[in-house]
Amino acid sequence: MRSDYIRLYKSVHTWTGILSGMALFIAFYAGALTVFKEPLARWSAPPRLQALTPLDQANSLITQALAREPELAQRFVLRLHEGPEVAARLLWERRDEAADDHDDSGLRRFGADLDAGGALRVQELQPSPLAGFIDVLHRVVGLPLDNDPNRWFMGLVSALYALALISGVVVLLPSLVKDFFALRLGKKNLKRMWLDAHNVVGIVSLPFHLVMALTAVVFAFHDQIYWVQDKLVHQGQWSSTMQRGGGGPPKAQAPRDPAQLLAPAALLERARAEAPGFEPDYLQYQQVLSPRAVVRVWGKHPEALAPRAQGGFVALDPYSGKLLSRDYLPGGQDTPNTWISSFFALHMAAFGGSTVQWLYFLLGLAGAWLFYSGNLLWVETRRRRAAKDGTPPTQRRDTRLMAAATVGVCLGSVCGLSLMLAATRWLNGLTPALLAWHQALYYGVFFAALAWAAWRGAARAAVHLLWAAAGLTAAIPAGSLLAWGLGRPWAQNPVLDLTALTGALALVWMARATARRVQQGAADSVWAAQAPSAAATAA
Repeated sequence: MRSDYIRLYKSVHTWTGILSGMALFIAFYAGALTVFKEPLARWSAPPRLQALTPLDQANSLITQALAREPELAQRFVLRLHEGPEVAARLLWERRDEAADDHDDSGLRRFGADLDAGGALRVQELQPSPLAGFIDVLHRVVGLPLDNDPNRWFMGLVSALYALALISGVVVLLPSLVKDFFALRLGKKNLKRMWLDAHNVVGIVSLPFHLVMALTAVVFAFHDQIYWVQDKLVHQGQWSSTMQRGGGGPPKAQAPRDPAQLLAPAALLERARAEAPGFEPDYLQYQQVLSPRAVVRVWGKHPEALAPRAQGGFVALDPYSGKLLSRDYLPGGQDTPNTWISSFFALHMAAFGGSTVQWLYFLLGLAGAWLFYSGNLLWVETRRRRAAKDGTPPTQRRDTRLMAAATVGVCLGSVCGLSLMLAATRWLNGLTPALLAWHQALYYGVFFAALAWAAWRGAARAAVHLLWAAAGLTAAIPAGSLLAWGLGRPWAQNPVLDLTALTGALALVWMARATARRVQQGAADSVWAAQAPSAAATAA
């Protein structure tokens, strides 16, 4: 390939990577945690103070709840298992009508159970928002709300990300065979070692990154894609074809009697018959008093693709058990639906069990490092070398600002997430504004880290923030140990605590290595220690 084309693609790769790199660091680091969203929800859940209604009394619970709360007829959930994150057997939500469909920040959650005497007990719930908020950070690259503008921004970042991947492959093609496995270690040329590591990690994980980039663009602009599909394929009738029965509004009929609902055991038997091995988790009832009543039996299949992170479902008539749809049933989909589900499954690690989840976790962390190292390489590329008389030159303003922003954004997000994880269970029961507290903790630390990096400079701030991240990450298992000693009724997860401890030790190693680099590295580098006065003079 001509050298001028290589230079063009290299420029495209560099600038698209720089523009999207810091946002993608947050998306990948938070996304690595989101792979284990369900274990995080169980681990961070407030302790349940009252027993759940036995499943064989579920129909009595539903009937009494519908009599007291008529709005439940639109949608409610019946949980089948009794994990620590299950606060009540029957659950429902109230959403502000003006809120975005994807934004859960304004939701009010309620639960219902039967007491020992069989009477209905309703309570407003305060579940931990930890897992959901981390998922939002992942989906909208660090922004606080999952709404349309933020998703469009995420889609733009993902498009730049895909462009950086493609241009990076083109740049590496001429030297791919020769340099692919070349990892030149040593202190003589640290930039060469970082570049080799960056290229190896990027090429090895290229399929994973391409899947992440392209599916994220689709997720961001799915409403617009559906609109175009409706106009070009369905002639404006897409919404009606998606309705059960496919026609217009049903004829007026008397409301159905909830006392005639099939028992959960009968619905579960019907669902398992459609896909042997399917393991239901909860029942989602919709329009339960109308002629179009439906119950979605949600669950997972250990050997099948799942169309969503929480699994998939089979849709049944809750009164007759008649099959309404199996398009989203893991282990029971036809070929076209399995093909479509594979895109979601590949993005969300909704296949292959815990082995694939751990693989995605490691790939997510490696991806975060890839964006961090890419920005550091950009900084070193624009470094001004020492003059002939040995006097270190003044580094360019854009170089210093990019170095400080990279350190502040990336390490600030690590510190913020670790602080949330360490604090989340201590906040349970102390305040009803749990989401606001989690947002304050994360963004408070994030912006403090960004300000610290801007004030102290990238080199000094990197050491300080790495030590802070190590301490906050170590506070996660320390908090679990303290809670165990105090007899707090929290769910324990030794694997999570061990992973956090391993992460803290890795951050300690990084802090020590960075401190040596700051003290012993070339004096003309942005990563060399400078007095605050020198930095101010350089500005």
